[in-house]
Amino acid sequence: MAVVATLVPLLVRQDLHRLQRWLEPPRPIAEDDRSAAQDTAQDTIVIVGRRIDGVIRRGKPIIRPGCLTRGITGYYFLRRAGLDVALCFGMGSARQASAVGHCWLVLDDEPLLERSDPRALYTEVARLSTRGVTAPSRVP
Repeated sequence: MAVVATLVPLLVRQDLHRLQRWLEPPRPIAEDDRSAAQDTAQDTIVIVGRRIDGVIRRGKPIIRPGCLTRGITGYYFLRRAGLDVALCFGMGSARQASAVGHCWLVLDDEPLLERSDPRALYTEVARLSTRGVTAPSRVP
């Protein structure tokens, strides 16, 4: 887990399509494995989230804290656990003084491992998922 978290600054220098391909498991998750993973999804999400937080906390200054490290590392490991998560990238509203970005994980259209719903503060501009890189279907 620490290796993936350490590599995040290098990974995000790539375009989103290449990043998505690198983060996906090397072979598709079998349907049986995917349904079994969905049954234990909440436990898996909590465990992975705690481990990532611990790696980030213990890895400073080599591992950068923040949403990119949490999101990319979480996507990498949750996809390998068989969960159909997506990694969303958003920007703050025009009403804010400066442009602020954020990324977060989504499962079944609900944010994961977030203290509050980021969709209230950030407009989604891109999403990485098993379907590749997509833009939101609705424009605010």
